[in-house]
Amino acid sequence: MTTEFILLRHGETEWNALGRLQGHLNSMLSREGQRQAEALAARLATLPFQALYSSDLDRAVQTASRIAARTGHDVQRDARLRERGLGVLEGLTRAEAGQRHPAVFAAYAEGHADYVVPEGESASQRLRLALHCLEELGARHPGARVVVVTHGGLLSALLRHCLGIPAAAPRAFSVLNAGWNQFDLHDGSLRMVTWGDVSHLRELSLDDT
Repeated sequence: MTTEFILLRHGETEWNALGRLQGHLNSMLSREGQRQAEALAARLATLPFQALYSSDLDRAVQTASRIAARTGHDVQRDARLRERGLGVLEGLTRAEAGQRHPAVFAAYAEGHADYVVPEGESASQRLRLALHCLEELGARHPGARVVVVTHGGLLSALLRHCLGIPAAAPRAFSVLNAGWNQFDLHDGSLRMVTWGDVSHLRELSLDDT
């Protein structure tokens, strides 16, 4: 049976607006991010779904909680849905990261899937955790629609995985705050159906820079 996943990126955070790398650090939703979360909640209030899952990081939980307040679902947190841990780069802008950790930031920017940021993790490690999580949720909710609130970097990795785009290939797609992305899981295979839908927003969300 096919499980339909509505994978949502959290609303804009204060650090998104400042261009800071977040990783596992927490940043509160900005006022715009709160508006985006409410828009997601309003859209989901009209769409039946079986369960609501979220990364355990605050920005995702804040977004999911606003959805839950409208739909009546419990927010089930799972650390496997987190953003990639960026270790020593977390909390820095790209300019600051390049100045303070030039070799690390250069290696990170090259985008190789197996590069482990010091005190962090690789993109492939994070992707494996997320795929295992989605496979488990698919087995738990066969034939159902499931909503998941997660992060831009992880969504990008899932899209590349589904379309066979190498991790180090330049990103030619946007990953928008409060973006709505549908992936279907069938017989253990994940397939991207729709990407980057922000029709519930009046203005485009901030890209994952």
